[in-house]
Amino acid sequence: MLKSTEERLAGEQRQIGPASTTDEDLGPFQQLPGTWSNLPDLPGRGWNMIALPFAVLDRSNGHRGHRPGFRLLVNQYNEQLKFNLVDKAVPNRGTAGPAPCTVNSDQKVVTIDYEQSIAQIAAADFPDSGGLAGAVGAAIHHEPGLFLSMSDPNGAGGPDIARLATIPHGDVALGLGTSRVVTDPVTIPNINSLPLGVNQDLNNPYLAPYKHFHDNLFEGLFDPTDPTALLKVANADVTIVRTTVLEFDTTVATGGISNIPFIVEHANASEMKATFFIHELAELDHQGNPRLRLQYAQVVQLDFLPRFDGGPGRIKWPHVSINTMEKVVPEPDMAYAELPSPQA
Repeated sequence: MLKSTEERLAGEQRQIGPASTTDEDLGPFQQLPGTWSNLPDLPGRGWNMIALPFAVLDRSNGHRGHRPGFRLLVNQYNEQLKFNLVDKAVPNRGTAGPAPCTVNSDQKVVTIDYEQSIAQIAAADFPDSGGLAGAVGAAIHHEPGLFLSMSDPNGAGGPDIARLATIPHGDVALGLGTSRVVTDPVTIPNINSLPLGVNQDLNNPYLAPYKHFHDNLFEGLFDPTDPTALLKVANADVTIVRTTVLEFDTTVATGGISNIPFIVEHANASEMKATFFIHELAELDHQGNPRLRLQYAQVVQLDFLPRFDGGPGRIKWPHVSINTMEKVVPEPDMAYAELPSPQA
């Protein structure tokens, strides 16, 4: 009888090495090892929108100075996402059963590391910040992190995957969630990208930056009021036969985000929800295997400026990122994944 992943890991020692798509112990992450990219065949499929604190000119009631406000920044980008190293059978020690007759019941975790790098290829903001949107080719994001596949030795249920993310702005996030496999056509979720705590009527003058880009699509394509529409467009020209869905949420119990003091004071990152879709296409690659695409939709809530609805806290501004990439290198970067010799 074939052993389950949990049974196999129970008898394994911890191992660290290059990740492989032949390793069944990776579970829902088995197709991830290697490099995913927009280039060469899917250029510019990365899109980002973010509201940022910005002092705006206030001419109301005779005022001639500036007041706290916001600008909406939109970006188009290319991304490279590498999954290189697996750390397998990581032991979390525990016990099960009522005291005093307990037994050892250790959790085994399988992790795969990732490194995300993003370069901007177009940007605009409204109101116009006079150059703060950044130049073409500018690095706009770098994120090393880990995906975790977690065993459940005590049958407690709950999340079976997790994501640990570290961001150079001064944020660390733990998102927890579940994985599933879909053979029917996958549903890309709609996202409410308008700020929470504000009248969301797009004709509300306060939302003029959103209406501006709704009426004048960024690069003629991206509408920040419907940010996942381009994920659906990307799927219209391919046949998807199977999708692994990974969902991560920092609002799940024990999840969360921690930020440096400046972030907390000025634009606090309070929540993150992200869904990844690993698509197997009907089309085959040059090795005769299904071509693989990776899509994601991520929302980070940034809290700043007083709410208009009397609710607690500050306005929540959805920072939304989407992308459609393809696996371009099927194996991990061996130089990156190389470990020191234990005999050194």
